[in-house]
Amino acid sequence: MPAAASDKAEWRRRIRAARRARESEIRDQNAALLTAAVLDLAHRTGDPICAYLPLGTEPWSPAGVEALRAAGHEVLLPVVAGPDRPLDWARYTGPHALVSGPFGLREPAGPRLGPEAIAAARLVLLPALAVDRRGVRLGQGGGYYDRSLPLVGDEALLVVLLDDGDLVDTLPIEPHDRVVDAVILPSDGLTLVNPHGQSEKS
Repeated sequence: MPAAASDKAEWRRRIRAARRARESEIRDQNAALLTAAVLDLAHRTGDPICAYLPLGTEPWSPAGVEALRAAGHEVLLPVVAGPDRPLDWARYTGPHALVSGPFGLREPAGPRLGPEAIAAARLVLLPALAVDRRGVRLGQGGGYYDRSLPLVGDEALLVVLLDDGDLVDTLPIEPHDRVVDAVILPSDGLTLVNPHGQSEKS
């Protein structure tokens, strides 16, 4: 296994263990703080917004996605189109219109808009295990977002929702990794990251 991939596996193991150990009350508090920050950012960026429904111990919550929709935003959610393919997208119209998808995911039951729908997004909210101060994102390892992010438009803001402590100094990077623009943390809110290893709160 190449060194970067091996290092990523170790990072994933540690962060997943830390998330499992976090008390549910803390996760709920953090999710509410993340939702408030997301709503503020969405008001500034505009629509459509590509989001995701968190699973298990992932930061944020499905209630946060519903809060975006209830606030009047056009929200698109990912649909797994198949192995080695980019994500498809569909409009989120409420929790009543979700169906079971692969990997335990819940997906909109409505029409598929195609992988290119992400190109119109003004804000792309991404799941991740960690991000470093260069904007390098550590995903779950499936590669679906790696195949989808090259389709994102130049004006879109790429933002990862994390737990406190998951913004780290340096992560291993591979050639296919695309850096993100910012993270949202429960305690610090929106934090911009840049290619010079610095970050600034906004």
